[in-house]
Formats: sequence, structure tokens, C-alpha cells
Amino acid sequence: MPTVSGPHCQVPATGAGTGTTFHRTSVLELAPLPSAIPCARLHAMHVLREWGLRALAEDAELIVSELMTNAADASAILPDRPPITLRLLASEKSLIIEAWDHSPLDLEPREADPGPDAECGRGLTVVAALSDRWGWERTNPRRKVVWAEWAL
Repeated sequence: MPTVSGPHCQVPATGAGTGTTFHRTSVLELAPLPSAIPCARLHAMHVLREWGLRALAEDAELIVSELMTNAADASAILPDRPPITLRLLASEKSLIIEAWDHSPLDLEPREADPGPDAECGRGLTVVAALSDRWGWERTNPRRKVVWAEWAL
């Protein structure tokens, strides 16, 4: 079976006796700079529209903004300023947005309870409100992914 690579590709996969399904993946790597956030939002919006998921694009943009801002903050403090990565995954059943960073800090991302006058600290609360579920995983000592998922 031929495979296709690139940021906007459809990769056929077969399940046992289920026929062919399509999985879509888009990956965008950016420097941990403030300008990375609007680039990631715009990328997500265009990809989701291309994939026929226009109805999720607005909420996805907000989630991408929150997750990628946190990833940029985590990577920007490191001396080598390693890149951050946005990965979008879609199947017939779900859409997943992932934000990857290189932070070695073992801090668990969690919803905060900021005061009413706080200017930040509500990002993961927004993610939780707009997605069906979210979570995070440390994939090695210097790599972490925070994700949000919707059932389709």
C-alpha cells in the first residue's frame, strides 16, 4: 500500500475486517516565539476546513492558541530554545489537537483557579470547556505533549 507524506495527507489504514478508513495528520514545527501562535491558529483553521471540519475550526483555533502558548512558554525559557510542534490528527471518529514542547520540568499541566482580575491562567479551563476531553503525557525526560480531543 503506498503511503503519502506531508502536512496535509490522508493515510489509508485497514482495521481487521473493517475495510479502509482514512486518517489525516498535519504537523507544524515552529520556534517558541510569540509569532508562532497566530501561525499555528491559521494553520489549524485552514487544515480543518480542508478536511471538512469547518464546524470545529473556531473552537479549535482557541484551543490551538492556548496549548501552543503554553508550549512556547515552556520551551522559550530553555537556553537552546527548542521548537514547539502542533499536530492535528483526524479520523472518522475523532479530532485530536496536540501541542509538543521540550520542557524538562516535571510540572503537571492542570486547570488553574485564577482570581477574577488575573490576566492569565485560564487556558486549560478553556481547553476543558471546548473539547470533549484533554490530557497530557511526558514522552521522555525532555518532551511533553498536551492534547485536546473531540468525538466526531
